Amino acid sequence: MMNFDGLDPGMGEYAPALHGSLEAGMEPSMDPRLNPGLLQGVELNPDGLNVAVPEHMMEGMFSELHSVHAEVGVPVTATHFDLQEELLWMGNHRGHGMSFFGPTMGRYSSFQAHSTDDIRQIQSMETGVLFLSKSNLKCQTRGGLVMFDYPMEEGADMHSLLMTENNTMLMGGLQNYVLEFDLNTVQQTQKFTVEAPGVAIMRQSNRFLFCGNTSGKVSLCDLRTFKLEHEFDAFSGSLSDFDVHGNLLAACGFSSRGMNGLACDRFLMVFDLRMMRAVTPLQVHVDPLFLRFIPTYTSRLAIISQTGQCQFCEPTGLANLADVFHVNTVGQLLMSFDVSSSKQALAFGDSGGGVHLWSDAPEVSYNGYSRETEFALPCLVDSLPQLDWSHDLLPLSLIPMPFNSSEPLLSDWVTTQATPSPRRAPLVDPEILRTMKTVGFIGYAPNPRTRPRNQVPYKIKEVELDYDNYNQGVPESPIGRDEEPHLYMVPKKYRKVTIKYSKLGLEDFDFKHYNRTLFAGLEPHIPNAYCNCMIQVLYFLEPIRCLVQNHLCQKEFCLACELGFLFHMLDLSRGDPCQASNFLRAFRTIPEASALGLILADSDEQTGKARLGRLIQSWNRFILTQLHQETQEQEGPQAYRGASSSALGSSGESVIGRQFGCEVENSSLCRCGKETVRSSLTLLFTMHYPEQNSLVKTIKEYDFAEILKKSICLEQSTQAWCENCEKYQPTVQTRNIRCLPDVLVINCEVNSVKEAEFWKAQAEYAFIKAKKKEEMEPPKPKEPPQPPEWCLEEELVNTEGLTFDTRVEDLRHVWIPLTLKMSISKSQGLEISSWPEAEELSSTEEAEGASLYDLVVTVPHVLDARTGGNLVAHIKVGETYHIRKEGVTHQQWYLFNDFLIEPIDKAEAAQFDVNWKLPAILYYAKRNYHSKYDLRIKNPIEASVLLTEASLARKQRKSHATFIPLMVSEMPQAGDLVGLDAEFVTLNQEEAELRSDGTKSTIKPSQMSVARITCVRGQGPNEGVPFIDDYISTQEQVVDYLTQYSGIKPGDLDAKISSKHLTTLKSTYLKLRFLIDTGVRFVGHGLQKDFRVINLLVLKDQVVDTVYLFHMPRKRMISLRFLAWYFLDLNIQGETHDSIEDARTALALYRKYLELSRGGGNDEVRKVLKGLYEKGRKLDWKVPDCDTGDGQGSPKSTKLALH
Repeated sequence: MMNFDGLDPGMGEYAPALHGSLEAGMEPSMDPRLNPGLLQGVELNPDGLNVAVPEHMMEGMFSELHSVHAEVGVPVTATHFDLQEELLWMGNHRGHGMSFFGPTMGRYSSFQAHSTDDIRQIQSMETGVLFLSKSNLKCQTRGGLVMFDYPMEEGADMHSLLMTENNTMLMGGLQNYVLEFDLNTVQQTQKFTVEAPGVAIMRQSNRFLFCGNTSGKVSLCDLRTFKLEHEFDAFSGSLSDFDVHGNLLAACGFSSRGMNGLACDRFLMVFDLRMMRAVTPLQVHVDPLFLRFIPTYTSRLAIISQTGQCQFCEPTGLANLADVFHVNTVGQLLMSFDVSSSKQALAFGDSGGGVHLWSDAPEVSYNGYSRETEFALPCLVDSLPQLDWSHDLLPLSLIPMPFNSSEPLLSDWVTTQATPSPRRAPLVDPEILRTMKTVGFIGYAPNPRTRPRNQVPYKIKEVELDYDNYNQGVPESPIGRDEEPHLYMVPKKYRKVTIKYSKLGLEDFDFKHYNRTLFAGLEPHIPNAYCNCMIQVLYFLEPIRCLVQNHLCQKEFCLACELGFLFHMLDLSRGDPCQASNFLRAFRTIPEASALGLILADSDEQTGKARLGRLIQSWNRFILTQLHQETQEQEGPQAYRGASSSALGSSGESVIGRQFGCEVENSSLCRCGKETVRSSLTLLFTMHYPEQNSLVKTIKEYDFAEILKKSICLEQSTQAWCENCEKYQPTVQTRNIRCLPDVLVINCEVNSVKEAEFWKAQAEYAFIKAKKKEEMEPPKPKEPPQPPEWCLEEELVNTEGLTFDTRVEDLRHVWIPLTLKMSISKSQGLEISSWPEAEELSSTEEAEGASLYDLVVTVPHVLDARTGGNLVAHIKVGETYHIRKEGVTHQQWYLFNDFLIEPIDKAEAAQFDVNWKLPAILYYAKRNYHSKYDLRIKNPIEASVLLTEASLARKQRKSHATFIPLMVSEMPQAGDLVGLDAEFVTLNQEEAELRSDGTKSTIKPSQMSVARITCVRGQGPNEGVPFIDDYISTQEQVVDYLTQYSGIKPGDLDAKISSKHLTTLKSTYLKLRFLIDTGVRFVGHGLQKDFRVINLLVLKDQVVDTVYLFHMPRKRMISLRFLAWYFLDLNIQGETHDSIEDARTALALYRKYLELSRGGGNDEVRKVLKGLYEKGRKLDWKVPDCDTGDGQGSPKSTKLALH
């Protein structure tokens, strides 16, 4: 808080112009805009007891939770939420400190912190609490014991303190210095000189130390040297408060009004710390005295006036009068304000000695993780129980009595019965004994991974023995499952799949074992790959697939562009898995994704701590909103270069909006009769389940269509601002839809035990109903089984047992219908009902606007205690996808579990056994909705991407250029040769473990990022001249530049200091995509890994890899360096690698191979290769006469065992 004593001596001790009159018998000044009715029915308690405030507590909205009076009439000059415990501290004008425990504000401790001076700031530490006054700093325990008392220099007028790192702090005030103080030694360590009038407020960020003074300026100082770096002139009069969050600084204060003195300025000054300049001031509706950032999903500000008005607003938006609420101070003025570290609680101190606690939840927590508060022990004498002597079984031992007799007690056990009997150690796993190798007297065996690391469970029940030997995981269930836990097993195809890495990487991993279809799976080892299932969902929605493949913009990180590139790979793949690495790289840079908590740390993914069900539903909402925003600016194909600004005008509509969007009418009805109606566009709906009475254990039966209708047309009561009443009132909010979407997206919100129990009960009701219906119907003759169309042609499949006819037993755990009928009528509104899947609507029903919606996607969260669970998708793949991949007209449900893809029955897609499989997301699509969309794909990548472009590097000069861009006459044609080489850097090191037999097992491969891509001309007069030599800028942290193998040095990828031709990954990716789409043939060494890291899929007939040209079956791969020495007599890759040199060498080796083939055919080639391998073995595959030669290849060669 800013103390205004130093502004003008004539303002008095409490600055009457600012704080109001505090003289006895006089009413404090009140804001005329305050409603006098707020002050009725509330009386001060002279004994300092709690003051009951008759106000309704609303979840998610700040309102008063509690209010106490410490010392009536003594102003509260400082408030502070304890950072370690659930305590609220206050200090008053007489130097008294007091703390209150928890949301009930029970008094915890009370003591005199300073004898005469007022307490100006309070700061909690691990061991105690600091109290700062004008000329003194005192540290006391939370119980009141003095730890140290440090007096200031004479003439000091301290106002603020700030904790810094290493247990040090800064103290500033209205004098020309700032003190640095060591809390360990209780000594002053440094004194920094500052300009008059000193420092009254201090804040800190990870870049600067911010100092505000009474002249209205905010200084930005260096964190270590306190040197002035920048200064903002915020207000002409004085500064009252400021706060910093992220890249924004917001300040409030007073403006000079000439002869009239200072006036409170209703404009907040907002500064951008990236560009070091002011942005548009924010006008508010209250007179600001305090302000704080309260960041949750957004960086919102809380602005507090002295008269008790509080307003919430965005720092870069417009303030809304509806966001104003009032602190009921009974006419007193606010003197202090603080926000808890959890951002759930606000504390206000007023001039009458009152402390007010406001919160947005009834069960408020001040900190994310608070330690337990120690309370004084109660008196044991007073706590002895009352004994009822009339009770026959009353134990007399309740009365403690001294024992002096030597006689044995009746409770003493015989020694033989009291001997401890330890538990017998469990038997060693037979698998360990079978594989164990004994060296001396020590046995070594690989870990079979049947038990958690460093934990040996003791078997209590016999049933656990059978269960533990069963090689499946017991899932963690959201519902209590006490009976027979061994019965609930996760089917193998639903378990988390992992890739087994060998020394050859992925080459010898059999993906076909997991996927016998021609659709492409996605690899799971990339960070944040939990969304793989939703990427597949978006791909199999035809309008989305066409939209993103037609989309191209100039944003570096555009999710729509990256999805388009990924979907192009999925189109080309014939059953081989793809990677979403570039998409997830762009996803990690989106600030909204980080703010929503969608970006997981590696530890959360590996340990299974993430709540995947809730996470994927948030991701679903985010991706639809993000794609809607990115694609509504640009509809249809658009060239990457040469796009005029007028062509990118926002139409406000996108394919996403047309496909998923639903116009919603939100009505808010106040009890005064005032109704407010607003329209908006929503892309998905969230399920809302009926509240269950805790006294009634049975759950009522509901139809899914009924619950869905109530969730779409939602009606709920909440507290909202009424313009008519001019205050917050209980309102009834209802939602109605004006049109039906083409695809209905539903987030199931089964996130707790209650929702899971509800879903389970409804599925049981539906199963009983279906069973009764079957018993009443006559049995149908069974049709002969048909061979499935989804199998590969070359496979011989036994069709016995693969018939997918739905039986009643298959309807167990099924609540959702496969088809819904939906319509909107003016009289009855939205109508939803279940519908038989095989039936169509009548012409009358179609004329009335009814539509059928088929279930096309379900995304379940699979619970598995051993792996932390995973997400899968059931997708109904349409005819167009089967025609492209297999040439058959067919629709089929498939299970997508990362790279595992398997056909399933439609009943299985709707089954949710909540013991291990929880519903997360449902997609219902309007029948035949594709017809209204243009499903043609026009490749938006044009030849202009290969033309000259500017480098991102500031120091790059044309004289340093290492390549000559293609001329228009040199544009590549189908079949042209292009030499290619890429260099990489490491973002994350690989995780591996050493087996007991000495072999290494890769758990997680290193994460590589492309750093340099070079393409050289493969024919023509300029053959061998590079036309692309791009260094790729990266925003992610590089852990190893691999300079010995890549030639990349620290700084080469930094735009500020690099002298290379630096571009974005997207720019270079488009160049390679254009070359691939043109049909050129790439020549290189180890291109398979290059394309994998770049995240490109190239057809085999477009790749000429010298690794395989000069390779004999069942022999080792040979490095480019050895091949160049053997065939070309070239000594390359001496100290470091150069991608231009490597690409030219690969082209020359291909020419040599063609020469050998033409000269003697395959026999001649085999003869030459045999001589090559003999020479290599003699030289141990090292190039002779080279001091620096160590026989090691490039990183890609290393992965291919080329050294």
